[in-house]
Amino acid sequence: MAEPVFARLALIGVGLIGSSIARRARATGDLAGEIVACAKTPATRERIRELGLADRIAADPKAAVEGADGVILCAPVGTYAEIAAAIAPHLAPGAIVSDVGSTKQSVIRDIAPHLPPKVHFVPAHPLAGTEHSGPDAGFATLFEGRWTILTPPEGSDPAAVARVGEFWRRCGAMVETMEAGHHDRVLAIVSHLPHLIAFTICGTADDLADESRSQVLKFAASGFRDFTRIAASDPVMWRDVFINNREALLEMLARFMEDAQAMARAVRWADGAYIEDKVKRGRKIRQSLIDLNQA
Repeated sequence: MAEPVFARLALIGVGLIGSSIARRARATGDLAGEIVACAKTPATRERIRELGLADRIAADPKAAVEGADGVILCAPVGTYAEIAAAIAPHLAPGAIVSDVGSTKQSVIRDIAPHLPPKVHFVPAHPLAGTEHSGPDAGFATLFEGRWTILTPPEGSDPAAVARVGEFWRRCGAMVETMEAGHHDRVLAIVSHLPHLIAFTICGTADDLADESRSQVLKFAASGFRDFTRIAASDPVMWRDVFINNREALLEMLARFMEDAQAMARAVRWADGAYIEDKVKRGRKIRQSLIDLNQA
C-alpha cells in the first residue's frame, strides 16, 4: 500500500463531502494515517463516533488542526473566513489547507489573508454530490469518475498542488487545474443556475392555490420530480454559494432569461422550427454528457 498522502488529516465539517472523504480514507488507507473530524453539534459528533469515521473528534476547529499536515474545510463557504481566522495560529508549518467549496474566488478571498506564510493553500472543488447532507449521507465511491478542480492562487507551491491533486486521484477523481474566476463562471452555468431554477420552480409550485398545488404534487411527472431532487439540497450551503458567486450567477441568469424570453416568443407565435432546434440542442448536450460518462 502506498504511503498516505497526509499523516494527519483534519476535516472541518463532516457532511456529505466530509464524511465521503472519511469513508474513502478508511476504505483505502492511503489518504490519511489519522483522521480528525470537527463538527459543531454534539449530535453530529456522536454520530461520527457511532459511524467510526474518525480517529479523533473535536468540537473546536483550533483543536482539530493541531499537528495536522492536511486540513480540508468541508463547511458552507460562508463560514470559511471565520474558520480560517480561528485555525490560522494553530496550523503547523508546512501544512496544506484546502477546501471543497463550490465558489473559489470567495474562498481565496476569505481564507488566504489569514494563513501564515509557511502554510500552503490549495483550494479544490470536487464536482460530486447528492441532495442529501449530514454524516450519514456520504459514501466511499462518491468521487469515482468525477472531476475535482484545483484553483491554486498565483505563486502556490507546486509540490503542495501536486499533493492535493494526488489526494483526489486516490479518491477516484479526475483532476484539473483552473483559474478561480474561470471556475466560478463555469460552475455558475453548470451547477449554480440549475439549482437556482430548481428552487424557484418548486417555490412557484408551493405558491399555487391549495387545490392546484395538491394536484401538482399528485401528478408530478419526471421533469418536476428531477427539480424537486435538486431542490432538496442543503439550504444553508446553497444560500452561501449564490451570495458568494453572485456576479457570475447573475450574468448567467440574465443570459438564461433572454433565452427564455426567446422561447416564450416562439411558443406564442407557434415557431415550431425554433422550438425543435432548442430541443435538439438539449438532446445533443445530454448525449455528450453520456459519452463523457458524466450523466
